[in-house]
Amino acid sequence: MKKLNSGVSVVLKKDLRIKQNADFRRVYRAGKAVPGKFLVLIYRENGVGITRFGFSISKKIGKAVVRNRVKRVLSEICRLHLFEVKEGYDIVFIGRRGVGEVSFRDLEKEFFKLIKKAGLYKKKRENGTET
Repeated sequence: MKKLNSGVSVVLKKDLRIKQNADFRRVYRAGKAVPGKFLVLIYRENGVGITRFGFSISKKIGKAVVRNRVKRVLSEICRLHLFEVKEGYDIVFIGRRGVGEVSFRDLEKEFFKLIKKAGLYKKKRENGTET
């Protein structure tokens, strides 16, 4: 696990990741899909109270180096913006063709577009509290 000099973790924690095949299948089967240009977001309520993220990047995207880079970038985006996403969901991002050539900023914009379109974005009220 990577750490900054201050000892703060800079990776998405294991309990916030979807790793089990059964969990992925549950999201695919009963989830709702939101398509984007580079990613497809599939989400489903999990009843656990925490939001977990999973990443599915096909071999059509590129070789292992490219696929792993996409997963690392998406993981970092999820880690940075975890507190802007509503709790209690399993969210899977599926890479589409061209996702391997996209910059961090473009993937981050796509992330927000899909999260908002799915209704999973936490809106801030005027007094600073979240909805």
